[in-house]
Amino acid sequence: MMRRVDVAVIGAGIGGLAHAWMAARRGLRVVLCERTAVAEGASIRNFGMIWPIGQPAGELYGSALRSRELWLDLHALGVLSAETCGSIHLAHRPDEMAVLEEFCARGTYDTRMLRPTDVTDRTPLANPNGLLGGMASPTELRVDPRTASARIAAWLVEKYATEVCFQTTVADVAERTVRASDGRAWSAERVVICSGSDLQTLYPDVLARSGLIACKLQMLRSAEPPPPTEPAPHLASGLTLRHYAAFRDCPSLAALQARVAAETPELDRYGIHAMASAFPNGDVTLGDSHEYGDAITPFDKSEIDDLILREAGRVFRITPERVTQRWNGIYTKHPSRPVFEVEPEPGVHVFAGMGGAGMTMAFGLADQCWNRWEGPTA
Repeated sequence: MMRRVDVAVIGAGIGGLAHAWMAARRGLRVVLCERTAVAEGASIRNFGMIWPIGQPAGELYGSALRSRELWLDLHALGVLSAETCGSIHLAHRPDEMAVLEEFCARGTYDTRMLRPTDVTDRTPLANPNGLLGGMASPTELRVDPRTASARIAAWLVEKYATEVCFQTTVADVAERTVRASDGRAWSAERVVICSGSDLQTLYPDVLARSGLIACKLQMLRSAEPPPPTEPAPHLASGLTLRHYAAFRDCPSLAALQARVAAETPELDRYGIHAMASAFPNGDVTLGDSHEYGDAITPFDKSEIDDLILREAGRVFRITPERVTQRWNGIYTKHPSRPVFEVEPEPGVHVFAGMGGAGMTMAFGLADQCWNRWEGPTA
């Protein structure tokens, strides 16, 4: 039997949840379909970092801050915990310190430089050996990625009577009709496809021409002593400055990049940088790496894990013997856009490829979409 809804969203990762929420808060009837029993893609396999500091100044930074507001709304509503932990970028080399000082001197972001003792007073996880200083930002949040998606989905059901259909594989979308492999079907005024790293099932010809590329990351979790004060700030090493667009205009970045390429080319080969997120129970999520396209295989590389632990051990106080979990995740990214959006037929929207910034950007980007489509909420 054909069900009629206002909006059908496909994919219950953070992108799909963001669109389902933005539609539901406008009073629209929403069905959300997810092929697995729980969301198990990139949305649960990350640091849980809401990371505005990594976005370039301007529209994207504004979108990240809007996402931050919406995460804090969920926290205030009791849907989940969003810790206002902030972040500290660590400098253990002079070129890293130079980039941070240049970035902070712009005054574009709410940041301030820290002396080594300021850093270690804030977090015992920072390695004091060779520490030259750091840069603090208050805007970053921590959520538990392993539970956040499920909590948001359950809240959408309770708050808005959203129809959430897990273990529902959508086999076809045509003329705003969504058909599942089990025979169920929905007719919608608008369909939003947020299928994550799946570029083959729905509109594969469109996605094949999109320029999207898959990226695989490897991550680890270490069981360290609980932080003495909460919330513990996210930590990023100087290697991270190579990765995020916010730092690309810093004149000193080129020297840092050249030094890393000359001293440790293996880090560039696997796109490795060192970040750490310490949860209240002492679990520390560590990462990560970046392998793209044809370099991706189903098998993790022990060399990558070893390199992550080597670099993390240089800047963080962690114990490799306490590593309790290792995993990988795959997401898609576009080479020039923050997200790939296309309308392959009227009323059907593909929303894919937020790269590694889904947790940071999904709510803000979805809010922008719905403001265009339906106008702002009251």
